[in-house]
Amino acid sequence: MTALEQTLLSRGLVSHDQLAEATRTQELEGVTLGQALVTSGALREEDLIPVLAEAAGLRFIDLDDFPVDQRVAGAVPGAVCRRHLLLPVSREGDSVVVAMAEPGNIVAIDDLRSYLRAQVIPAVAERGALERSITRYIRSDSEIDSIGQSLDSSVREEERQGTVTIADVIQEDSPVVRWVHLLISQAIHDGCSDIHLEPEELDVRVRYRIDGVLHEMQSAPKSIQSQVISRIKIMADIDIAERRKPQDGRISVNVEGNDVDLRVATLPTVWGEKVVMRILNTAAVQVDLRKLSFSEVSFERYKESYSKPYGMILATGPTGSGKSTTLYATLREIARPEVNVITIEDPVEYRMSGINQIQVNPKAGLTFAAALRSILRADPDVVLVGEIRDGETAQIAVEAALTGHLVLSTLHTNDAPSAVTRLTEMGIEPFLVASALDCVVAQRLARRLCERCREPYAPSEVETEMMLADWIFREPPPPQLYRPVGCSTCAKTGFKGRMAVHEVMTVSKELEHLTALRKSTRELGELAREQGMITLRQDGWAKVAQGQTSIEELLRVVA
Repeated sequence: MTALEQTLLSRGLVSHDQLAEATRTQELEGVTLGQALVTSGALREEDLIPVLAEAAGLRFIDLDDFPVDQRVAGAVPGAVCRRHLLLPVSREGDSVVVAMAEPGNIVAIDDLRSYLRAQVIPAVAERGALERSITRYIRSDSEIDSIGQSLDSSVREEERQGTVTIADVIQEDSPVVRWVHLLISQAIHDGCSDIHLEPEELDVRVRYRIDGVLHEMQSAPKSIQSQVISRIKIMADIDIAERRKPQDGRISVNVEGNDVDLRVATLPTVWGEKVVMRILNTAAVQVDLRKLSFSEVSFERYKESYSKPYGMILATGPTGSGKSTTLYATLREIARPEVNVITIEDPVEYRMSGINQIQVNPKAGLTFAAALRSILRADPDVVLVGEIRDGETAQIAVEAALTGHLVLSTLHTNDAPSAVTRLTEMGIEPFLVASALDCVVAQRLARRLCERCREPYAPSEVETEMMLADWIFREPPPPQLYRPVGCSTCAKTGFKGRMAVHEVMTVSKELEHLTALRKSTRELGELAREQGMITLRQDGWAKVAQGQTSIEELLRVVA
């Protein structure tokens, strides 16, 4: 009996009968015993790998739980790790433990010794876990740059010989395909929301928007610009021959076993087509509304509004302030089998089960107003309008809210009281706005301090005075605040992730009266604050006091 068979039986993973059946299959079909057991269903593949490692006298490492030493992992170039599917994970004395998909690969081990200048202890890891860990711990920047340089040389040679073909951007093993894949994978791993490819006179600049701030990552040779943009267009199903007008499309990619959607937009500039890829984070749709950093008072006011069967709720703020995430999280709270939810969006960024989503198509005559008019005949209970852009859409939405529907939408205003005057400026009668509007949520996204490296400090007199000018809470401001420092966890920025700062204005009888009288935004705001509305700045100061963000970051996003 082999060591593998003994291990399988001693662990109780298979029975004697299953082992005998797999042995017969092994002899008849010429496969390994492990393959025969997995094919027959007697053993799962993820259970087989640790057994094979034990039978071979090797260590098995579960990389999903193993504390990888990032300094050791970064000692080997990413290209080597990806080519051999391995990852250095820890140092033991003068040796380095390396997780490998094929621990018997002598060539890979020889390569490792030359880079690590140490003895290598091979260990076994599952292939999928290795791929995820390599993406997580090893940045692709150097590899992207290396591929870009080699691609530059090959493109120049092909252009000289006149042999550049469409196959260069279609074949899955071509350098340009690899370059684009690494660029997208690294952006997703970095938590990027947008990828910007910007042609310039001498090169192509690549920037990532991370936590709302653009960071320049690298530049690519000008010679590869055409192939890279053509590759992205093919992936997004965009006309590669059209370079004179803006186009948009959508890409679906699989990164680390997860399906990720990207919204692609091209824009002609003087140096070529600029490409922006918006990474649609479907995890945002799964966010619990209670985890969107609402203060307790603001959340209760908002909950009271969305729990009603009719009325209009507006989320306001600039582009990229998290309005869609808030509304989708609200829909998750509202959507039930007995409720008919219909949305009109441009574009449909996130697919949600249990609701009916409509994509606006102006070329076919399906505008926000036309779609809204049609769906009101489809017996909806809740309607989400992606954005109120014109008076016609606003008028129909207001009428829907007045006829027993709960209407959710977005509007571009600086604060909550401004939404009232914005609707009247669109031509909606003030008395209709007063009757239909139930709640306005204004919000901004501020970067969250990295908890690992944030530094406590005593605020200056000026900072304390600034806080006290807006302070409305029972507890006094704390004598200690926090500021960013920067570490490897937060990529030296001092911030990791974002949080929302909210201003929730519920429309009371008194506010309805002022609205109907066409009172100014300032007067509406004063009354709302008297009735308990916490402003964006006040909510931000509370989060600064809690150590969630810094004073500088709050002042960056809130005037």
